[in-house]
Amino acid sequence: MLDPAPPGRLAETLRQNIATLRERREREQQEATVSHRIADRVTAFTGSMTFVVIHLLLYGAWIAWNLLPGLPHFDPSFVILAMEASVEAIFLSTFVLISQNRMAAAADRRADLDLHINLLAEHELSTLSGLVARMADKMGLDTDAPDLKEIQKNVRPDDVLDALAPDHKED
Repeated sequence: MLDPAPPGRLAETLRQNIATLRERREREQQEATVSHRIADRVTAFTGSMTFVVIHLLLYGAWIAWNLLPGLPHFDPSFVILAMEASVEAIFLSTFVLISQNRMAAAADRRADLDLHINLLAEHELSTLSGLVARMADKMGLDTDAPDLKEIQKNVRPDDVLDALAPDHKED
């Protein structure tokens, strides 16, 4: 039996994997196009409390200026404010969509990697299970358990994807 890593310590392989993933993310950020980096920065700023406070102050001042008596009203019906907010919303939603598209593409790549690793691990475990069953046969141990036969079968990705399809009917 393998000795577990001491509490509070990560196994070296896990530490290397974390470092590799961190380096990969940094490299992908550096390789992003200028427009993607701008969209990410705008999205990060507009999703901050600083952005909320600035808007509260600016819109609050705009509204107060146009409501308080004795001040010259430049937008008494708030049409200009509404137009400005609408145009800002159009641009901000575009920046958010650009960032979301890039994040979705990265998530798709990670999901593909995850699926590949899971399928590889499943194949390796099926192969090892078959090897262990053959060893048990040579040792005269019972290997007729239905669960053991099921474990030894390789899973075909297409079969699983077909079974997950919304229009799939069980045979």
